[in-house]
Amino acid sequence: MKISDNTLYLEDISAELIMQEYGSPLYVYEESVLRSCFRQLISGFPEGLLRIHYSMKANSNQSILKILCEEGSSIDAVSEYEVRLALESGFEPGQIIFTGNNNNLEEIEYCVEQKVLINLGSLALLELYGNRHSGTTVSVRINPGLGAGHHAHCITGGPDSKFGIYHDQIDSVLELAKKYSLTINGVHSHIGTGIFEAEPMLEAMEMTLAVAEKFPDLEFVDFGGGFGIPYRPDQSALDMNDLSQKMTHRFREFMKNYGRDLEMKIEPGKLLVGPAGILLTTVTNISETPKYRFVGVDSGFNHLLRPTIYGAYHRIINASCVSGNEEDIVVVGNICESGDILSRSGEEINRRLPSPKIGDRLAFLDVGAYGMSMSSQYNFRPRPAEILVKEGRSRLIRSAESYEDLTRNFPSI
Repeated sequence: MKISDNTLYLEDISAELIMQEYGSPLYVYEESVLRSCFRQLISGFPEGLLRIHYSMKANSNQSILKILCEEGSSIDAVSEYEVRLALESGFEPGQIIFTGNNNNLEEIEYCVEQKVLINLGSLALLELYGNRHSGTTVSVRINPGLGAGHHAHCITGGPDSKFGIYHDQIDSVLELAKKYSLTINGVHSHIGTGIFEAEPMLEAMEMTLAVAEKFPDLEFVDFGGGFGIPYRPDQSALDMNDLSQKMTHRFREFMKNYGRDLEMKIEPGKLLVGPAGILLTTVTNISETPKYRFVGVDSGFNHLLRPTIYGAYHRIINASCVSGNEEDIVVVGNICESGDILSRSGEEINRRLPSPKIGDRLAFLDVGAYGMSMSSQYNFRPRPAEILVKEGRSRLIRSAESYEDLTRNFPSI
């Protein structure tokens, strides 16, 4: 992303030109950013120690999956169809971990048939699995008793979380493993998302390793993901180089005491694909009240849900006039809900931008993760196209939905 002639360019193509070709609104991903994020992350760890399992719920576009496959990524999947798409995108079964929650047996059986590693997060499911597949290998998700994240809805560890077998129930896991002759080859934990400090990750790592030492047949320990990216201009990125060094040192120390080499796994999603994505929109309306100046665009929380449900901040750029006379505005969408405020940041909804006019293009940054993947057809509005740009060229990687796409699953009357 760069600025030239006071307008926004993505991989040397102007946002205006991209939108003229593909329409508005539009999700655009910069391939070079995606590849760079993966390479920077993997380079912080010694060769051969770490396996990255991309959390594909962050963005499951097949073109993005194929790029990450080329880069050497593996996959963290949470549903049967995610597993299926990963396999069809070029990943081998051994590169995929299925870590769902509250899964039905059909999903688990599909993964067994595909020889995908299954990671179970409850004693009940572990017993059901053991009863059907005694003598096999499985991993377990542990709740380490600690949670962290940018919002309460994103905390996936601790006593308030539905995820994982609580760390004080390990004896029950070992009893079930013995009962059904199961080999527990992996221990996994995940404490939350939007983490910007090393300390919560390292603390959770200590608690996970304390559990892991109780299992004699491990091949790996998976420390999850949740690494934050700096959405705000004044926000500092998580120092992954420092964190990777500390994690490497601690894991090597653990392996020495454990008595053999193991594989370390992490599951970043947002950290890899978030910075690569931009949502381009068009200003369609401007209105005022005594309190606010509202700038309406041709998108809404049906395309970018994070500001509405998390109060999450996304930088907004007037792609048609990046710098100029600024004013306080509230950017709102075209969904018939009062909560459809795209400039929301916590309780604050104003944003200071160069004065937009109808027809200007507004760009929402860092939306590659949990943008399109959380989109919907609410208000019977279609989802936008997705475009990949690279070295001055663009290509369509998902078509915009049409009226026919929205109605195709209705039964004939």
